[in-house]
Amino acid sequence: MEAGLLFKIILVVAMFAVSLLVAMYSTFLERKVSAWMQNRKGPNRAGPLGLLQPLADGVKMFMKEEIIPNVSNKALFIIGPCVAMTTALMAGALIPWGGDIELWGRTFTLQVADLNIGVLYIFGITSLGVYGIMIGGWASNNKYSLMGAIRASAQMISYEIAMGLAIIALIMSTGTMSLKEIADQQDAGLANFVYQPLGFLIFLICAFAELNRAPFDMPESESELIGGYHTEYSSMKLGLFLFAEYINMFISSAVIVTFYFGGYHFPFQNEINEALGLSTTMATALGTGIMFLKVFFFIFFFMWIRWTLPRFRYDQLMRLGWKSLIPLAILNILVTGVVMWMNGKIN
Repeated sequence: MEAGLLFKIILVVAMFAVSLLVAMYSTFLERKVSAWMQNRKGPNRAGPLGLLQPLADGVKMFMKEEIIPNVSNKALFIIGPCVAMTTALMAGALIPWGGDIELWGRTFTLQVADLNIGVLYIFGITSLGVYGIMIGGWASNNKYSLMGAIRASAQMISYEIAMGLAIIALIMSTGTMSLKEIADQQDAGLANFVYQPLGFLIFLICAFAELNRAPFDMPESESELIGGYHTEYSSMKLGLFLFAEYINMFISSAVIVTFYFGGYHFPFQNEINEALGLSTTMATALGTGIMFLKVFFFIFFFMWIRWTLPRFRYDQLMRLGWKSLIPLAILNILVTGVVMWMNGKIN
């Protein structure tokens, strides 16, 4: 097997394993963060410090009775969570997790694929995630599930517009849609967050809505819809929906870091690598470690917001998206164009 193809296969398997591992322990971290904020202990019985709790939860999910309602569309009922999980895993293929490493006498990059339309790929794949929720909610033949699915489709479509407009301003300032090029442009200079603070804020708010995370968890609001689109799901079908949410949170954090916070680059990176005399592979390992620290910070931030802010009303949610974020995103594009014109970057 050709070395490049073998490395890509290893990288895909590693990315799949890391995504599942992060999703597993994100559930543990979520419960620990909420316990910390509410002055409780959280999981502490399964294993030392409760670290085996995600494994116990996984066994519980597999051992639960699996119920498929008689009145449901059984084929679509099964397909729904599969679509949600598949789209969540596919989005990570274009994330640049690090620089170059040397193996078998050749140089490889820690990125499965680097497309010159990578931004469009990310948006295309993430937008397909709503189909898993819609299919699952409709196939359940339950009015609460259907209401959650309708809410999810309206919410995600609405906030994708503002998110796309925020990214247009970023593409204007960077001149590329390749995720690796966007990350590498932040190596020597300042991070894009400095140049696009409003765009970052809009993108972050839209990410909460896209992930159906509180305060935008309208599709599964327990106080109104029991469980929303996954009310009728049990066992590992429910587990796939929950896993997809946490994998999406992990990938969204990685995208935010890549777009606005330099990806695997960090301040004084070249000077530190030279001072420590690091090889190319060791420097890449350090950069990848820094990137994961940034990603974990945003995962913690998503959890912090969930346990801090109350849920929006549905009309407030839609008003924020259409009447506030979209106009602000258009204004951000105009300001970006004016600044670039004043700096002579466009005619």
